[in-house]
Amino acid sequence: MDTALLDAYTVAHSTPETALLAKIRRETHLQVLMPQMLSGPAQGALLALLVRLLQARRVLEVGTFTGYASLWMAQALPNGGLLHTIDRNEELADRVRGYFDESDVGNRIIYHHGDAREVLPTLDETFDLVFIDADKENYGHYYQLIVDKVRENGLIVVDNVLWGGKVIDEKPDRKTRAIREFNDYVHRDPRVANVLLPLRDGLMILIKQEPTNV
Repeated sequence: MDTALLDAYTVAHSTPETALLAKIRRETHLQVLMPQMLSGPAQGALLALLVRLLQARRVLEVGTFTGYASLWMAQALPNGGLLHTIDRNEELADRVRGYFDESDVGNRIIYHHGDAREVLPTLDETFDLVFIDADKENYGHYYQLIVDKVRENGLIVVDNVLWGGKVIDEKPDRKTRAIREFNDYVHRDPRVANVLLPLRDGLMILIKQEPTNV
């Protein structure tokens, strides 16, 4: 099976990206280091769909990169909805702000430039949807800072949880161990129910629930 052709077919049969999103994706691949960190069109369409399904008004993103996923989600928000996005990459900050300013939905985005471990405790919000796509070794820290800020039946979506298939390696490296520990922890956490989807590099989708005694 040709996975590249299958991926192209998947994208072709999902909601298309806007002209601005296509520009961001193209410029990221041409001008930014590690462009593979960008969420793809199919993943962006899924995130936007989840925002709409939840009728989300407050969304949180940890790991802005070049703002591609941010704008997919922001354009799915209703009027009055807000997306908080956090990133500490100083080299990309002006680029990201420029993309947000160019967008028709930039006024729905609050861009926090800094360490998420320091920013998250300052956010006095209850979130409908959280998307985590940042440094893998801190996934567990981010989750603990976030889970109590998510409303009941709200979602936490976490990217790269298959880590290129390394999660099943017999001798995992440090980042892989961190992802495996995160996956194991949230799978056992009674505060959430979860499913791990093999979309792109693996998406963990968690729904906040009340703990049960069953």
